[in-house]
Amino acid sequence: MGSKNKLKRFKENEGFKNVIQPKREEVINGFALKGKWHGHFGNDKPIVLELGCGKGEYTLGLAKQDTAKNYIGIDIKGARLWRGAKTALKEKLDNVAFLRTQIELIDSVFGENEIDEIWITFPDPQLKYKRTKHRMTNESFLQKYQKILKPGGLVHLKTDSEFMHGYTLGLLHGLNIEIVYANHDVYKNEGSPSAVLEIQTFYEKQYLEKGKPITYIQFRMH
Repeated sequence: MGSKNKLKRFKENEGFKNVIQPKREEVINGFALKGKWHGHFGNDKPIVLELGCGKGEYTLGLAKQDTAKNYIGIDIKGARLWRGAKTALKEKLDNVAFLRTQIELIDSVFGENEIDEIWITFPDPQLKYKRTKHRMTNESFLQKYQKILKPGGLVHLKTDSEFMHGYTLGLLHGLNIEIVYANHDVYKNEGSPSAVLEIQTFYEKQYLEKGKPITYIQFRMH
């Protein structure tokens, strides 16, 4: 994407009512919406996050499937968020918002027990050992998720990476976290939720065309 297109999208994001772009200092020093996200949506519906949402394909798909919940897609790449935000506005999806921030700051932008569910879709598996701290299901991130989730809140991990799937299962077992459901090939085995089977991102379709299995884990944070 050219720099002119990026600048144009950044500018449009500033005018989108469904895009929130706090500065890092604002987040660290006291974010105004922390603990008050229901006020942003104007209702008390459950709040669901998609972390590393990219263009927001999964956020939008979930929001269309279940209008009884509010959905927030989170990513640091503003030019990607633009696509999802623009589509949500065009289709008048009032239960969708996008937050531009770093995932490691998640417990600074949401209050304790404020979130009902978290989706992590096709994250970078960070294969190198020195990149372990950046894996979105490492112990540090799990602690952050537990802090913002309501007791018993669900986390969903959908990925094409067998490594990420196995790594996460091993960690969950080691930490005695309840695994509700796990499947190493959701399109060949029965029992996966409709949200896993019926929503496919652009890259997921490419993975499937190459014959790569798509894995899924659902676990509960107590």
